[in-house]
Amino acid sequence: MRILGINALFHDPAAALVVDGRTVAAAEEERFSRRKHGKRPVPFSAWELPEKAAAWCLKRAGLRPEDLDAVAYSFDPSLARPAVDMRLDDPWDHVRLTYARQAPAFLATALPGLDPRRVRFVAHHMAHAASAAFAARDARDARCSSVLVLDGRGESASHLAARRVGDRLEPLHAQRLPHSLGLVYEELTEHLGFLRSSDEFKVMALASYGRPRLLGELRRYVYSTGDGGFHARGVAWAELCPARAADEPWTQEHADMAASAQAVLEEVLLDLVRWLHGRTHDSLLTMAGGVALNCVANSRIAAEGPFDRVWVQPAAGDAGTALGGAMYLAAAGGDEPAPMPGADLGREWTDAELGAFLKTAAVPFERPADIAVTVAEALAGNGIVAWFQGRSEYGPRALGHRSLLAHPGHAGNLERLNDVKGREQFRPVAPMVLAERAEKIFRGPLPSPYMLFVHEVAPAWRERIPAVVHVDGTARIQTVDPAAEPLMSRVLEEFERLTGLPVVVNTSLNTAGRPMVDDPRDALECFGSTPVDLLAIGPYAVRRAELFAGGGEGRTR
Repeated sequence: MRILGINALFHDPAAALVVDGRTVAAAEEERFSRRKHGKRPVPFSAWELPEKAAAWCLKRAGLRPEDLDAVAYSFDPSLARPAVDMRLDDPWDHVRLTYARQAPAFLATALPGLDPRRVRFVAHHMAHAASAAFAARDARDARCSSVLVLDGRGESASHLAARRVGDRLEPLHAQRLPHSLGLVYEELTEHLGFLRSSDEFKVMALASYGRPRLLGELRRYVYSTGDGGFHARGVAWAELCPARAADEPWTQEHADMAASAQAVLEEVLLDLVRWLHGRTHDSLLTMAGGVALNCVANSRIAAEGPFDRVWVQPAAGDAGTALGGAMYLAAAGGDEPAPMPGADLGREWTDAELGAFLKTAAVPFERPADIAVTVAEALAGNGIVAWFQGRSEYGPRALGHRSLLAHPGHAGNLERLNDVKGREQFRPVAPMVLAERAEKIFRGPLPSPYMLFVHEVAPAWRERIPAVVHVDGTARIQTVDPAAEPLMSRVLEEFERLTGLPVVVNTSLNTAGRPMVDDPRDALECFGSTPVDLLAIGPYAVRRAELFAGGGEGRTR
């Protein structure tokens, strides 16, 4: 079966294509439109579809809309209740539901040739669950595993505990709205002066600077109920901590509030996974939903929870429901869903296409004998490198395809990179390390290819790689498998040969408030507007010193 998955209703609109159970392509609309998260999650934007992402997915496979057997839309309006019934403060929610009901017609307009009768509504949290359970790469247990989904909201719930048995998903429990761990965390994000439904990861980072001294107060509002669900609503934020305006500096009170919220979230999540394991006794837990992007909580689940292994969908937010919805329909239609091959599911360009683009842009560039060596030498010399290679990532993490790279041995590179990106100085950057070298440096779940866990940095290494060590002595690492990422592996090997350090700094190739770079034009715009020393784009190198010294034709050396 040829199935296109669509996420559109709330935020992070995305499309994914599954053919005969295998993931062919997946991309977020923001990478095409250059609007962060694609759109704001308000009812009046619910009609906006990931038209460019969907068209690209079809083009990638050489398909037309009329060739599709089904389209999965990751929200089922028949399961939704009015917001007033769920005690949600959203008087315009009926507009969102009206748009959802009309999705088949909207999709047929956006994709001429599509029969609207082929559009199928997939329950939001079942799409999340499928994106984790069917995509997990643990071959031993993937056909019999537990699934936990937590986010802001779906049709009428904010949580789903389920089990994969073969190619079926069996729901076990769902927490009904208005109780929502995701919405509570969103409320705090806004209270602390950050952008709601966008900057929740900033609260997680800020929590490391605080103490959970308000944990007892928060437990009055947020707690597990012992039946697989939880209470999470009504937090009197203003009574616990003064609000922060977006342009004001944060204080210790704000950091303590973030630490307290992080702690209570982790407590409830541990109770939920223990309840789930008590029902299934599985060894593998798979996770999805926006809350599953909280890598600090994920690490506590892995370390203290009852499951032997934890796998988190790299596109755990709503974008991942495009893939999950398509996988769900594939399984229901008799196809066996295959694990996702990796997070690099987006656009790519051939070497010839990149070379032609650079010539058209009239920038000086070279084609070195080995771009990996050139990059390692630049990093060893404490240069910052913009890295544009292969297919772009699906999900919010830069995983070695659209990255900014730097030397981890200079503590000042953290401030330097945050200045390059124009973001807050409390924000950490991440280390990349060869999978075979990770165990001696980092303590935590390994391998960790998707940056979805935090690891304790071994004390002997903290002074050697200070740029990637967070204030609490941890790091959110990416392990690199040479079989999956041979080019990046060569960079790491050459960098270690030059410096003795098997780690490089990796952060996303973008500036604050902008989506990650996706196409060559984005790469040159970002490179030209920031103090980055080298752009490695395919096999080519563009040097800042030469770019601003004058034009020139491309050359090979």
